[in-house]
Amino acid sequence: MALQNVRSLKQRKLLGSPQARKVALTRQPLNAQVAERLRTMIVNGEMEVGKKIPFTELAEKLGVSLTPLREAIKILAEEQLVELTPNRGARVLPVSVEETVALFEVIAELESLGAKLAAERMTEDELADLEAMHAEMREYYETGDREDYFEMNSRIHAAIVAYSHNPVLLHTHQKMTVRVSRVRFIAVHQNQRWAQAMQEHEDVMQAFRDKDGSRAAEIWRNHLRDSGRVTVEILQAKEQEKQASGAVAG
Repeated sequence: MALQNVRSLKQRKLLGSPQARKVALTRQPLNAQVAERLRTMIVNGEMEVGKKIPFTELAEKLGVSLTPLREAIKILAEEQLVELTPNRGARVLPVSVEETVALFEVIAELESLGAKLAAERMTEDELADLEAMHAEMREYYETGDREDYFEMNSRIHAAIVAYSHNPVLLHTHQKMTVRVSRVRFIAVHQNQRWAQAMQEHEDVMQAFRDKDGSRAAEIWRNHLRDSGRVTVEILQAKEQEKQASGAVAG
């Protein structure tokens, strides 16, 4: 049964391949396609923070005209990923310490509630799906594949909330997903917490198997709080480095 679930997950992942995504995206409006690509570029750091976005160069890179690009930028501005300034263009907003603290305060409570409800409500098939995703993520951890680990980690976090079977919680969480992904990307790509985070995933899976909602919520709340703490420390260190380099230059 577990092997079948893993095979099923592999098949779903093939459906999420670049080729398949290209086919799927053609069914979306062009500005939505561009916005999705830009979100990914922002989350993984391809677009430089704080610098003016070069519209013409970016449009050429993406193979689109300026009109859908501008519409996509407006979407990202509404999501607070980009700042639009009249007559001055747009820039990718930096991830601030204050915003990160606030985001993790909220997401830790949202996702811990999701974990509690998921432990109590998820079906056997949903648990099997989580088991398959967890096994694949563990493989990425063991091989040091951070990119695929991060993608699967994000899927697991989203699935846990989805398996809470609470539509209000799911909708609220989805509205925060992109902004949270940016800060979670920072934490996942640091060595100091990777092993601990993987163990916390192991622990929450056991709580799900035991259908222990209180234990699942406790583990997941601490998991998010610790990720937030590490992310804030990283951002604070970067700010200090920037200030120090500025002082030297001055």
